[in-house]
Amino acid sequence: MKTKWVVSHDEFLYQQVSEKLESMIAQGVLKTGQKLPSVRSLSKEQDISMSTAFKAYLELEGKGLIEARPKSGYYVRYTPGEFLPVPVVHHEYRDPKKVKVDEMIALVYENLKEEGIVRLSLAAPATELLPEAKLNKAMHEAIRRSPDSCIGYERIQGNVMLRKQIARYAFNWGGNINEHDVVTTQGCMEALVFCLKAVTEPGDTVAIECPTYFGIFNVMQSLGLKVLEIPTVDTGVDLDYLQKAIDRVKIKACLFVTNFNNPLGSCMPEENKKRLVKMLAAKEIPLIEDDIYGELYFGKTRPHTCKSYDKKGLVLLCASVSKSLAPGYRVGWCIPGKYKDKVLQMKLMHAVSSATPTQAAIGLFFEKGRVDLHMRQLRKALYTQCLLYTQAITTYFPPDTKVSRPQGGYVLWVEMNRKVNAFDIFQEAMEHHISIAPGQIFSTDARFENCMRISFGMPYSKEIDRSLKTLGTLVKEAIIKKQKHRK
Repeated sequence: MKTKWVVSHDEFLYQQVSEKLESMIAQGVLKTGQKLPSVRSLSKEQDISMSTAFKAYLELEGKGLIEARPKSGYYVRYTPGEFLPVPVVHHEYRDPKKVKVDEMIALVYENLKEEGIVRLSLAAPATELLPEAKLNKAMHEAIRRSPDSCIGYERIQGNVMLRKQIARYAFNWGGNINEHDVVTTQGCMEALVFCLKAVTEPGDTVAIECPTYFGIFNVMQSLGLKVLEIPTVDTGVDLDYLQKAIDRVKIKACLFVTNFNNPLGSCMPEENKKRLVKMLAAKEIPLIEDDIYGELYFGKTRPHTCKSYDKKGLVLLCASVSKSLAPGYRVGWCIPGKYKDKVLQMKLMHAVSSATPTQAAIGLFFEKGRVDLHMRQLRKALYTQCLLYTQAITTYFPPDTKVSRPQGGYVLWVEMNRKVNAFDIFQEAMEHHISIAPGQIFSTDARFENCMRISFGMPYSKEIDRSLKTLGTLVKEAIIKKQKHRK
């Protein structure tokens, strides 16, 4: 291995060496079982210190890509090429329908607060991945700075410092906005509700992804809206399908997660985003873009949003810090474009204002620059966890299993043998104190019976490994039972 790498001074040497080795593993240049150069040899060949070489190997070992064997050295443990195939979602055209929220959703989530449950069903960060001490410090400082200690009502549009910081960070996704364009909310879900109420009326049809986050069904039902489910694959919504739907159905609005959607983890390419914005603009159809996972990318750069390409103010972008920084703070926002006045009217009617202390604390956290370091660490942790969970599923589940390969976010979409009923697996797994999200709850008609969503938000541990092994065993047993029953 004689390849030399030019290392820039603004990055850690070990990270660049680690990334290059990881790339070689991903491309199959370095294969499973192949011995790597010793720490001393890597140090000499690449003209780096032994400490740097050791850190590079430690980084790869933490991701489960290599392993150290006593008195033998380092070996490639697993290559992404050996991962299971990616699921392919098949759809047929369905007419718009009123949403019926399945009782299954309530059953899945009713026991989550019980002690001892391994919560593979929750698409959220583990608390140990969040900067608790720094957030506490920001909260204390925000209260101390405030003339009334944050006990008074906040402005209807939201905390000024927070809105300025959101506008500044919008540069990351291609945004060109100021604080006057932002309306704060109690989390992303409230932002989605305000935006939906601003652009629809009861009985209207809204296009959504399929499969999609089941919480959307609750919202649609509460607002009396019909939904038209648009097939979604690893590149986001099927735009050809959407175009045909627009031509035959009166769609009042669209609600899509364009970056690392839940549950597939798909990310829409930039060209598709441009095409989507142009397609909807031609029909004056507003797009409510849920960008709650946008900052959780595994690559080098943050993907842009559809809002980046919005020239007519028809894209209403919604986001929050619930998946990235502080779920309990319930700090969210929307950038509603031409619908800002309507959104403010909805907020005044339903909430008056948002909580002052949490908005001020998050605004200060951003202003101090603390969010950048935290997000780098969180993204790194999630990417590592994604690899480890995927490896475990590949190892423990039947070989005909398929699993998604998200480039960001929190979740894996697992497609099992057609003989397997995911809700049955959920019920059996709960007897082992393991909670998963069965595929049936991600569509209006429970169509994804042989799929499940597994969150990799918790750091990999012996308990997680045991849980995934148990799930794999349950799936294998379910297939055997079906085969015996047929005989």
